Amino acid sequence: MRRRAVGRVVRPSLIGTAARTAVVAGTATAVVGGMNAHQAEKAQTQANAAAYQQQQSAMDAAAQQAAAQVAPTVAPAAADPVAQLKELAELKAQGVLTEEEFAAEKAKILAQ
Repeated sequence: MRRRAVGRVVRPSLIGTAARTAVVAGTATAVVGGMNAHQAEKAQTQANAAAYQQQQSAMDAAAQQAAAQVAPTVAPAAADPVAQLKELAELKAQGVLTEEEFAAEKAKILAQ
């Protein structure tokens, strides 16, 4: 066996230093890439949530507007049931009311 001299500092080889540097650089690149991917995914999730919220708000506003337009014409204050039935028939012909809605309103008018 060969003995090393006491007090002599052995330097790492050039290949060992290069390999160690490559491992450190590769690890750093992998960590940064993972962080960037996570941040991009988080930003995309937030953008999707904002778009969904905006779409829901627009749909709610459209539903309220449609309800405001239909409500006064579906339940008119006129006391004449024949006029009310004619108005309902016109709304059904325009496609504003479905067959089920028409039947329900017709039943309400006839029950009065």
